[in-house]
Amino acid sequence: MDLREYDLEDLCRVVGVVYQDFMRYETSAAENIGIGRIEDWQNTRKLKRAARKSRAEAVIERLPEGYHQMLGGRFEGGVDLSGGEWQKIALARAYMRDAQILILDEPTAALDAKAEHEAFQRFTDLTDGKLALFISHRFSTVRMADRIVVLADGRIAEEGSHTRLMQMRRRYFGMFELQAANYC
Repeated sequence: MDLREYDLEDLCRVVGVVYQDFMRYETSAAENIGIGRIEDWQNTRKLKRAARKSRAEAVIERLPEGYHQMLGGRFEGGVDLSGGEWQKIALARAYMRDAQILILDEPTAALDAKAEHEAFQRFTDLTDGKLALFISHRFSTVRMADRIVVLADGRIAEEGSHTRLMQMRRRYFGMFELQAANYC
C-alpha cells in the first residue's frame, strides 16, 4: 500500500522508534515506560513485562521507590540514571509500544559491551514478526540483520546479507575490515 494512502494517525500507531538520543522524561519510572503506549500507561503487568524484556527491571528494582521513583534531577527526591540505564528505560518504551514497524537508530549506543550483547539477544523478541529497521555504524549490530543496506552519498551502494557483502569485497567489506582491525 502506498504510504500516502495511509491515515497518518493509523500509521503512527504501528510505528515505534528508539533513537540514539532518546528522551529522558523526568517522571516516574512507570510513566517513562508507559509513554510508549499511553493508553496502557497504568497497566502494571505490561509495564513490568516491558521493563523485564529491556533489562530495565534490574535498574528499577534498585530505585528506592521502584516504579514510583521520580527519574532525573529536576524534582526533589528524583534519581538520575546513567546513560545505559536511561537507554534501558527507552528500550522498555519500545517493548511497551509493541509496534509492528520498529526503527532503531543506534539503540545500544550508550550501553557497555555486555549490556549491548544482552540487548541484542532481546531484540529477537522485540522484532519477531515485525519489520525492524536498524540504523547503525557498529558492525556488531549490522551483521545480525537479514538484509544490510549500505548508503553512500544518499544512495544505495550495496545490499545483501553480511556473508554476501563480505564476499563482494567492496565498500561494506572495507568498512568491516577497518572496524575489525581495532579488535585484533
